[in-house]
Amino acid sequence: MTAGRTLLRGAVALLGDELSFDGQPRDLLVEHGCITAIAPAGSIEQAEQVIDLPRRLLAPGLVNGHQHSHEHFQRGRTENLPLELWQHLVRGRMPVKLTPRQAYLRAQIGAIEALRTGCTTLVDDLALGAAIDRELVDAVLQAYDDSGVRALLGFAMMDKPMVDNFPFVDELLPAPLAASLRAVSRPSADQFVELVRSLAPGRHPHERRVGVLVSASAPQRCSDGFLRRVRGLADELALPVITHVQETRLQVITGLQFYGMPIVEHLAKIGFLKPATSLIHAVWLNPREIAALAEAGATAQHNPWSNLLLGSGVQPVRELLDAGVNVSLGSDGSCSTVTTNMLQVVGTAAGLSKLRGHDGARWLSAREAWHAGTLAGGRALGFGDTLGSLKVGARADLVGYRLDSVSFTPLNDPLRQLAYAERGAGVDFSMVDGEVALQGGRLTRIDEAALLEEIAREFEGLAGRYAEAEADAAPVIAAVEAIYRRSLALPVPADTLQARLP
Repeated sequence: MTAGRTLLRGAVALLGDELSFDGQPRDLLVEHGCITAIAPAGSIEQAEQVIDLPRRLLAPGLVNGHQHSHEHFQRGRTENLPLELWQHLVRGRMPVKLTPRQAYLRAQIGAIEALRTGCTTLVDDLALGAAIDRELVDAVLQAYDDSGVRALLGFAMMDKPMVDNFPFVDELLPAPLAASLRAVSRPSADQFVELVRSLAPGRHPHERRVGVLVSASAPQRCSDGFLRRVRGLADELALPVITHVQETRLQVITGLQFYGMPIVEHLAKIGFLKPATSLIHAVWLNPREIAALAEAGATAQHNPWSNLLLGSGVQPVRELLDAGVNVSLGSDGSCSTVTTNMLQVVGTAAGLSKLRGHDGARWLSAREAWHAGTLAGGRALGFGDTLGSLKVGARADLVGYRLDSVSFTPLNDPLRQLAYAERGAGVDFSMVDGEVALQGGRLTRIDEAALLEEIAREFEGLAGRYAEAEADAAPVIAAVEAIYRRSLALPVPADTLQARLP
């Protein structure tokens, strides 16, 4: 639903960058996708559309800086595998090829879950498989167009075979297996760059609700030449950049083997670190890397739920914040996480921090976690302070929560109750870019029930193919475990901040 002027009337709200709350009902006026006035309830009268929101709490929509729509059909299919073994189940030798309609339906899973769990912006780092299928890419973009969510789509670009993102491959993997993995088809560097270049003029994320960004899958999967090319492409097109960096202990070892230094230090050396650049995960860091991130104005993105389920470790969030690094939040993909619920991510971020040290004053608060999931997420994507805050001039991306739900009864501290109790049951209203996406608990732009029924029906015909692909990955996982075990026997530098319990 759209209108020239939309008045949201009578809700209480978490206002401004400070997320201040006084319990007084407010009117919010929305025009041309932005908040143009905030005033006491009843003081704004003229609007083409009036939406009454009594007993609702308005909060800025959450920003999910990282998910993978190519995993949505695999949620719940894996458990208790570390990243380096698990990843072969989603990026294996035998990809499951989908039709554009199936890709559309798969992307809708993430869009629906986002809107139902307080998230208004998501970043989809989509793996394209053996070749670029432009119809499939267009179908994913269309899914986000239709749903009403704000989305930025990237393409997990790399120019090296997946197997060569590991050290010790030629030493520890059987030669025929390594050769078969290197022979897996993938798009070329030129094809990746041309795809982004062709989409960017009509899909810039600061001009369109659904846009594109630049994704270098991970530094160890890219040559330095390709990393510099990706950096130049993003600078030329003024697009945000994401890349997976030092998620695991093995990746620290990988940096030492490949570059003679940890990966973040290498990225700083080649000039990759800049503002609107998110290092996804950034779990295993040393003080020099944290300082480099701060100096460059880059973002360290915390994916606490994913890092828990893959056993990767706990990001040193307090040390990053102390250094002035922007810390955002992401869910990661639902094959490893089972859910992309950002309310769960916020609560997990605050909860996990309490495992670090004995000084409660240094644990992450609910306010800090919510800030990371909103305003800091917008900053990470180059939106400055215009996304993730309820204030005049900000983009009208916001969510209304029912205060008559058990999560907010009794109401003592709405922010803590959002972070630690609410997981989506109370989400009643959502607006993205000034358009209503969910009202009265119902999605307004799509037929959710029909889509979910179609998804279930389509997956019945795909489940066997996923099972075959997973069976084909089993010998690869068994072989790569030797690399994983070798890495555990090697020390990480003494100044690396410990990310796991002994």
